[in-house]
Amino acid sequence: MKRVLVIDDDPTFCTMLRTFLTNKGYSVREAFSAAESLKAVRDEQFDIALCDFRLPDKDGLELLKDIRLIRPKLPVIIMTRYADIRVAIRAIKMGAYEYVTKPINPDEILAAMKGAFEKAAEETEPGNSQMMPKANFHYISGASQTASKVERYIDLVAPTSMSVIIQGESGTGKEYVARMIHQKSKRSDKPFMAVDCGALSKELAGSELFGHVKGSFTDAVNEKQGQFELANGGTLFLDEIGNLSYEIQLKLLRATQERRIRKIGGNKDIPVDVRIIVASNEDLSEAVKKGVFREDLYHRLNEFKIEAPPLRERPDDIKVFATHFLELANGELNKSVKSFSPDVLELLHSYSWPGNIREMKNVIKRAVLLASDNQITTDGLPVEMVSATHGYTNIISGATTDLKVIAEQNERSVIVSTLEKVHYNKSKAARLLNIDRKTLYNKLKQYGIEG
Repeated sequence: MKRVLVIDDDPTFCTMLRTFLTNKGYSVREAFSAAESLKAVRDEQFDIALCDFRLPDKDGLELLKDIRLIRPKLPVIIMTRYADIRVAIRAIKMGAYEYVTKPINPDEILAAMKGAFEKAAEETEPGNSQMMPKANFHYISGASQTASKVERYIDLVAPTSMSVIIQGESGTGKEYVARMIHQKSKRSDKPFMAVDCGALSKELAGSELFGHVKGSFTDAVNEKQGQFELANGGTLFLDEIGNLSYEIQLKLLRATQERRIRKIGGNKDIPVDVRIIVASNEDLSEAVKKGVFREDLYHRLNEFKIEAPPLRERPDDIKVFATHFLELANGELNKSVKSFSPDVLELLHSYSWPGNIREMKNVIKRAVLLASDNQITTDGLPVEMVSATHGYTNIISGATTDLKVIAEQNERSVIVSTLEKVHYNKSKAARLLNIDRKTLYNKLKQYGIEG
C-alpha cells in the first residue's frame, strides 16, 4: 500500500482528500504545517507528498527545498490556486513533479499521482537515471518563423563541440532544445545529464556536480559520482545556471577549461570529456555587469546562444502545441478527445501564457480529463484563465466603457510586465514603477498578483 503525505492547513480539505485516497487504496498521513510535515518526512517513509502552496509557517517553495534536502527522490505535487500559476511553475523548476489547481478534481489528482509513481519506477530500474534522456521525449516543431529559426540553429550547432547558452523564460522548452542538440550531435549515444541548478543549495551544488569522497563532510557516508562523471563522453545540461554560487562558478570554469574535475574532499583530478549546454531565464550578460556571474565563465560558455521565445510571441505555434498536447493527454488518460471548440481556440490565442509551453501542457491535460465528449470546451479550462482572457478581450475590443475598469486592467498589466522584466525583484519593480515598496505590495494584493 502506497503512503501519501497530505500537507495542508485546512482540516476539512485534508479530511476530504484523506477519505477519497483511502477509498482508492492509499495510506494517508496528514500534516497541517511545514514544520509538522518535515518531521513526518524525517521520521517516516512516504511514496508521495501532496503539498499546498500556502502554509502558515512556510510557502510551498521553501518547503519543497527542505523536503528535497531530506528525501531527494520523494515526488512532490504542489496544490495551488490558479492565481499562483507562476509560482507553481517555479516549483516544478525546483523539483516538484507536478502541480494541480484548486478546487482539486479527484481524477486529476489521481492522474498526477499515477504519473509520479511511473516516473519513480523508471528511475529505479537498473541502468536508468532521472537525468538520462526520456524514452517519450518529443521535440515539437512549430509553424512560426521563430520556431524555424530555433530549429535551424539547433541543426547548425549540434554537430560541433561548441558550448551553448539557451536563454528564455521559464516554461519555454529550454531543456527540449538542449536535448535536441544532444540527439543531433556526435555524442547522441552517450549520456545526457540534466541538472536544475535552481534546486541545488550552495552546500550540495559542489557534491552534485563534481561528486564527493567518503567522509568529506558530515553526511558523506559513501563516495558519490558527480554529474560530470556520469555525463562523461556525453552532454551535461545545466539549467538556471545563474543560481550557482561564485565559488561553484569558479570550479565549473576550471572543469570546462581543463576538462578535469576534483571531487569534494578528494586529492586527485579526474579527466572528463563533457559538452556543456546551459540555460537561464535571465540575461547572463546583465548578471555579469551586476557582478553576480563570472565574466570569464560567461565568455567560456557563450560560444553560441539560442533564444527560446515565450509562447505569447509565437501565435502561429499555439494550435500546433495545443494539438500535440491534446494527443499526449489522450494517450496518458486513455481518452479520445478529438478537437477544440472555436471559443477555446480563440481563447488559447488571446491568453498571455505566463507559464509558456509548460502551462499550456497542463491546461490541455486538465481539459482533456474534464471533457465529457470528443471536444474541449471552455468548461474544461480554469475559470481564472477564461475570466482573465475575456476581461482583456473586452477592453481591447471596446466592449467596456468603464474607465475605472480599464485603468485598473492597464495598471495591473504594467505591474505584471515590470515584475517579469526584473524577475520578480520587488525592490527593483517599485523603483521602475516610481512607487514605494508598501504601495507595490498593496497593489499586488489588490490585483491578486503572485510571485
